[in-house]
Amino acid sequence: MKRARQQQAGYVFRKGAFWYVRYRERVVLENGAVRRVHRSRRLTEAIGPYRTKRAVEQLAEKILRPLNDGAVVAESTMSLNRFIETAYLPYAEQQKRRSTFLGYRNIWKRYIKPDGDRALREFRTFECEQMLMSIARQEDLCRSTLGHIKHFLSGVFRYARRQGVLDSPNPMREVEIPRARPAGETHAYTLEEEVQMLAILPEPAATIVAVAAFTGARKGEIRGFLWEGYDGHAIEVKQSVWRNHVGEPKREKSKGTIPVIAQLKLFLDRHRVHSGYPSQGYVFQNPYGKPLNLDALAREVIRPALEAEKIPWHGWHAFRRGLATNLHRLGVSDKAVQQILRHANVTTTMNIYVKMVTRDAEEAMKRLETKCSTVVPQPRLDNARFEAKTALITVQKTLPLEAVRGNLAERGGFEPPVQVLARTTV
Repeated sequence: MKRARQQQAGYVFRKGAFWYVRYRERVVLENGAVRRVHRSRRLTEAIGPYRTKRAVEQLAEKILRPLNDGAVVAESTMSLNRFIETAYLPYAEQQKRRSTFLGYRNIWKRYIKPDGDRALREFRTFECEQMLMSIARQEDLCRSTLGHIKHFLSGVFRYARRQGVLDSPNPMREVEIPRARPAGETHAYTLEEEVQMLAILPEPAATIVAVAAFTGARKGEIRGFLWEGYDGHAIEVKQSVWRNHVGEPKREKSKGTIPVIAQLKLFLDRHRVHSGYPSQGYVFQNPYGKPLNLDALAREVIRPALEAEKIPWHGWHAFRRGLATNLHRLGVSDKAVQQILRHANVTTTMNIYVKMVTRDAEEAMKRLETKCSTVVPQPRLDNARFEAKTALITVQKTLPLEAVRGNLAERGGFEPPVQVLARTTV
């Protein structure tokens, strides 16, 4: 026979100018054991309508009602810090990408942990907003970073609700982000800037920059590109590499196939020849066969080369923004741009995952190819290694950018076959 839940009215008493209620509740101890302990909570000041004990007992009954109804569980007495450390972070490590998990852990250690000793169930919207405002006062953070912190805390309380630890609404839902400095301006490389880079960068940096500029792939996706996913016409995005961890792309919709324009094909074909014509493995790899460290490449090769020519470096993601901007300048529809970049925030008609690109996406990349054919320098290939049995004719390509043409004259190699150029000349 099931034992009836014991009801408690609590003991209401006055101490000084305030009324208090003493009651018992089940809590989770540090060792994980559940124990029934005495609690004392201040109710209100003994003034106005709350001068008598009978009036205050109604407040006590309201506070004790969730305990008597069984709506409050012992786990909700855990501190926010303990719940994050023992429950939410292990969940994030198992379910989220490695970079996401480490980002969450850093947010907790740096911003949440100093003020996270309050019991999980004691956080209301007011306490959450005060915590965010306190972080904003103590740290020189931009508004987007504060938004990340709010998103993290909201995820913590959502998980607590899903686990049955909390039965109240998510306290972060109505929290407003405090006023803070705006985030720094982001940059999108223009096609002209990309052409200048391709003219001065050595290999394989030039090919990697070309891939970033003409596919819009994220840095981790570029590191995860495989030769078996490239057929000369398109390249497949099916994995991402973060540090030494190989995993899924950022989102499910990030998987897909990106059309390869003719100018990029020449860069990739030359890189394949210089790499020994591999049929599988990472497209860009270090001497040990592992994904190439693009941050180290940018730090040690790309930035010094660009700084020598007074060209600023805005990071790898600027190429992704640049592709979107360049396609938009060509009149490509937003729908096609979102598909090429494989964004998650697409329109309703694009919410269903499409692995192969549509005719619109292919046409958009063809228009970019046409534009590039007039300004992007063509990489020069080694005839003997690229097509040993075919007689090749050297074709001098005329470029509209005089500075680029001068730099290309100093680079070794040779022009691609006539049949290749015939397909790319517009």
